Amino acid sequence: MPRSSNQKLKPLYLARILLERTDENNVLTAQELITALNAYGIEAGRKTVYDDIEALRQFGLDIVLRQGKDGGYYVVSRDFELPELKLLVDAVQSSRFITSKKSEELIGKLSKLASNAQAKELKRQVYVAGRAKTLNKTVYYSIDAIQTAIGYFANLVHAPV
Repeated sequence: MPRSSNQKLKPLYLARILLERTDENNVLTAQELITALNAYGIEAGRKTVYDDIEALRQFGLDIVLRQGKDGGYYVVSRDFELPELKLLVDAVQSSRFITSKKSEELIGKLSKLASNAQAKELKRQVYVAGRAKTLNKTVYYSIDAIQTAIGYFANLVHAPV
């Protein structure tokens, strides 16, 4: 098979595809992975996909092959489980000091830690009665500065003389 210019990126794109598109309920066969790689302009065969999946496993990505008629590859564990991400999204949405726009940005970033199918579950809205969101976008950065200052002074107090 002729090598395309993106061949060296193949394992990285394969990891991206698996992380974005698979979970316990959504698997991809080797042929579907090859098709997905082709969409990125990367040519691949079954053997190289198997080899790259093995390399990704050795690197630490938790990929499992589900056997059977509806089998395929999927990522089992991630840095955050879906219930943890839902909790974080709920906290961001219900926070008074984070603007609506910043809330949307943070939820978008949190959604990237889940598969596409799981990310749809994070797009739910949590309504807290009487909770107004701030319009001042600098509050977010002010709180960070306050926390940094507290950490700095806490280190001064506990530093050996």
